[in-house]
Amino acid sequence: MRDAEQHVIYVGKAANLRSRMRSYFGSPLSMEPKTRALSESIADFEYVVTHTEQEAMHLEAELVKRHQPLFNIRLRDDKHYPYLKVDLVDPWPRIYITRRVEKDGGRYFGPFANAGSVRRTLDLVNKLFPWRSCTKTITGTDPRPCLDYYINRCIAPCTSYCTKEEYDEVIRQVILFLEGRTDEVVRQLKREMAAASAAMEYERAGRMRDQLQSIDRVTERQTVASTRPADEDVFGLARGETDAVVQVLFVRGTRMVGADSFTMEGTRDESDADIMASFIKQFYESATYVPRTVIVPVTLPEQEMIEAMLSERRGGRVQVLVPRRGEKRGLVEMAANNARESMDMAKVKWLADSGKREAALDELEEALDLPSRPTRIECYDISNIQGTSSVGSMVVFADGHPRPQEYRRFRIKTVEGANDFASMAEVLRRRFRRAREQLLRETGAEAPEIESPAGDARRNGRDESFAALPDLVIIDGGKGQLGAVLDVMREMGVKQIPTVGLAKQHEEIYVQDVSEPVVLPRTSQALYLVQRIRDEAHRFAITYHRGIRKKAGFQSALDSIPGVGPKRKKALLRRFGSVRGIREATVEDLASTVGFTVNLAEKVKAAL
Repeated sequence: MRDAEQHVIYVGKAANLRSRMRSYFGSPLSMEPKTRALSESIADFEYVVTHTEQEAMHLEAELVKRHQPLFNIRLRDDKHYPYLKVDLVDPWPRIYITRRVEKDGGRYFGPFANAGSVRRTLDLVNKLFPWRSCTKTITGTDPRPCLDYYINRCIAPCTSYCTKEEYDEVIRQVILFLEGRTDEVVRQLKREMAAASAAMEYERAGRMRDQLQSIDRVTERQTVASTRPADEDVFGLARGETDAVVQVLFVRGTRMVGADSFTMEGTRDESDADIMASFIKQFYESATYVPRTVIVPVTLPEQEMIEAMLSERRGGRVQVLVPRRGEKRGLVEMAANNARESMDMAKVKWLADSGKREAALDELEEALDLPSRPTRIECYDISNIQGTSSVGSMVVFADGHPRPQEYRRFRIKTVEGANDFASMAEVLRRRFRRAREQLLRETGAEAPEIESPAGDARRNGRDESFAALPDLVIIDGGKGQLGAVLDVMREMGVKQIPTVGLAKQHEEIYVQDVSEPVVLPRTSQALYLVQRIRDEAHRFAITYHRGIRKKAGFQSALDSIPGVGPKRKKALLRRFGSVRGIREATVEDLASTVGFTVNLAEKVKAAL
């Protein structure tokens, strides 16, 4: 699918093209929000006919990776993911990092999620195995080796200190190690060490002993993943508001030999199964190795077809499993925990980068045409379930940093049912009324009750969070919520504070008196910042809402009966043991309880 500017906005596949296309041009009322938005953006489409469904799946994954369409679930575009290459065409092979996989006779290992991951692996291999890292032409006639030889990082083919066979054996060990077959490397080194010792080549035997000890230390750090040898990749999923992180654990033999995490974009309103299926197809489309078993947290759509695709790439049968219990389920949960950790660390890393924060604030000032850089940003969200236990949240970011001590929570008091417009208006009205009353606090005016997290910023009765006015207000919602809030801002006399609405569907920002929304570029630091702020407001509201629902769930049926207070409730429970026991008791039994009359006993019986 292409938009009016001929940008690719969606790639899909279908066994029946006519039926699939009809689904995009039917009644909008019957469409999911994402499909409705896609259908409104389609200006043209083209199609390719393949021989098999597996070919279609391969092509779909390749085109999604190439075009990064807005409406597809996609691996974050980092141009090309890095790989480790063992250049077997060279008579004296080297190992180095590359971002392009070619059919040139070399061995490739990857993809790695980022340059940091691949560099750590390259550094480890360089410490464990003495292969050459230089780019010189090897003639064997150099007068002396470089420093790498003296620190056991190379066996110096440049000076003919080793034979071609000895160097090839080092490269073979590197390949076995990168494949996760460490046990074979250890067995081979032990045989060579014993042979060197028997031949009284003690210096060579000592180098192999040191190498074995280094490999043992690395192996000890690898997690024991299984009691039985295995060849499997294990995947876990963690989700945010707008993206997701997939963690992969590489299990070879009985150990987890590596792990990496990848970011998926375009995951809002998508199921876990669809996210995992999209990731598996795109990941293995470029992966250089496919294991015998792929372990995922949920059953995938088109799982049999995905198995066929992976089996074709492997050249042997591949099984996709969804474990429910045991060791493999434990590995899936470990992967999910690591995915959540990776997502949290990515946010922390971004927030710690002052350059990115400043760039985000500058971009936001320019894109929204603000009078100054938004040093203090407040964001508001509403959370409820079918209109019950409605709550509001206020989060504060100062200079791009969250200020948890200044977060505030609101119980919605004046709105009945699921009315987000009115609930948001109530929250903003109470927030700015409190600001006004802070300025007039010497009059003793009472402020509305607003619940706050522990350790908030209060000094001498002054709530610093409400006293400080924001440079920018963001509300979670579109035009409707923004209109309701702007009315309140005018009512409270703070209409000069810039206020915008952030719509979830396409991350569009609605600004006062502007008909078209502001759409920040997907690579914009400002977009990342407002997403983080909105996600934090949503998380804070959801957490408070869950706490209220949990508290309500523990309330007794006796709490709603007039005349039954804590003492009488305690007396009933002490005598009858439970609400069920009270319900089954007679009116006479209830009336004979300490503190009860016949009239009150009849009320309890009727209520229960």
